[in-house]
Amino acid sequence: MSQTSSIPAFFVYGEPSRALDVGFVHVETVMERKSIHFGHVAPHQHPQMGQITYWFEGRGTYRIEADSWNFSAPTISFVPSATVHGFDVEDGTDAFVISISDDLLRTLEPGVDLDLTKPCLIGGTASDPLWMRLKALIGMVADEYRGSARASPRLISGLIGVVLSQIGNLGGHQAMEDMSPSRALAAALRRAIDRHYREDWPVSRYVDVLATTPHLLDKAARETFGQSVKDMLMERRLLEAKRLLRFTIRSIEDIGREIGFEDPAYFSRFFRKRTGYSPASWRKGVLDRGT
Repeated sequence: MSQTSSIPAFFVYGEPSRALDVGFVHVETVMERKSIHFGHVAPHQHPQMGQITYWFEGRGTYRIEADSWNFSAPTISFVPSATVHGFDVEDGTDAFVISISDDLLRTLEPGVDLDLTKPCLIGGTASDPLWMRLKALIGMVADEYRGSARASPRLISGLIGVVLSQIGNLGGHQAMEDMSPSRALAAALRRAIDRHYREDWPVSRYVDVLATTPHLLDKAARETFGQSVKDMLMERRLLEAKRLLRFTIRSIEDIGREIGFEDPAYFSRFFRKRTGYSPASWRKGVLDRGT
């Protein structure tokens, strides 16, 4: 397969990739975009979010990275961010697609019985009680999401966590192992960043810990996530700042220190450069919108 840097990256299919809100979730059916893809979704990736796809009608061919499978409903898949995937389906085929931002997946991961770093695809039988339960759970996620203003982000994220664990119970723990060396290195880098971003490690420290070279590490990051290693480090610190600004009442200075900025002015400049707003203005805007 060609390098992932040549594969289209989307927000949701057909829309340009963009930054996601903290805790982002999006739910729709495949056929809601039929006028864009007409049943043929070319290989693509989502750099900042994973996806659950639950096929409840029809049949087709699903592709993940270099492999293809013929499937019929019910079938469910999970693909992590930056995983190349696509499909061709017959008329009358449809699925729910639940898109989940990486930051929310990281929050859910400790309590989920599924390896969220690897893709999986599982077929089943509609009359099987486990699959009946899965169908009900997916329906609950969709119904809650469609409640728009009434929707509860906590309830939706909790339901998604249960869906992911159910995928694991159905066999998702037997995840696909054919990750390329470059993607495996990028995944290891992201895990290392999650553990150490508060410590303000230089890029060279990650190179040493992952036993690689600066060139290979940067190449893996750019091919898989579309960012340099330095940008990944900065984006992880920004994400944590946004989480703390949105979900806590901690002071700006305290939040800056939490993510490795001892100088509050430096933290404010960093935040403004990447968002266009000061931390205080961003917090006020988010709280005023109630999001």
